[in-house]
Amino acid sequence: MRIRFKPWARPELEASYFYEDNPESYIGKWKDKFESKENPIHLELGCGKGNFISELAFRNPNINYIAIDLVDAMLGQAKRKVEEKYNSNHKKVNNLILVRYDIERINNIINKEDNIKRIYINFCNPWPKPKHKKKRLTHPKQLEHYKEFINSGAEIYFKTDDDGLFNDSLQYFNANGFEVVRKTYDLHDKDIFDGNNIVTEHEKMFSDEGIKIKALIAKL
Repeated sequence: MRIRFKPWARPELEASYFYEDNPESYIGKWKDKFESKENPIHLELGCGKGNFISELAFRNPNINYIAIDLVDAMLGQAKRKVEEKYNSNHKKVNNLILVRYDIERINNIINKEDNIKRIYINFCNPWPKPKHKKKRLTHPKQLEHYKEFINSGAEIYFKTDDDGLFNDSLQYFNANGFEVVRKTYDLHDKDIFDGNNIVTEHEKMFSDEGIKIKALIAKL
């Protein structure tokens, strides 16, 4: 998603206690960043404007979250969305860290010692051209990166509007050591998330256009 430059985003992020600008220094010890160090850690790749992660983290105070994006303007809006959600309910943001980083280099900031239990990938770029498919966040190249820091039993929750990306991803997961334990070609008709689906900004937009939302849960 393209987004206009936000001059306020970088200063606000640098001043925020739940933003980490030097994530490489926490590889293998992300639990130390959180108030409740024994909580499991879940990871969102490409958090965008933060509608999803702000709601997810607020609903689940017993889980710690790391949300990654590469664009300051996105993360700035995510930071404000998180503050709005928590402040309006008189809660401190103590189970979420925002991080600016290139997901293709994620192994530089997370390893198996961080014991990531779940990864969320929502409406990532489908990269439909053959020469660009390696950029997909579900491509085998990326799945191998994730396998370097997740342990057996960890899950990936994936949602997309794109039929080609979804069908290819089913093959990617099955061929690379993951079991697709749940899937649907119409999430709003068949909820595979047991009533816990959080509708993202993209999800609402595509659904309003009549596009069915595809989703799966894959387990290593």
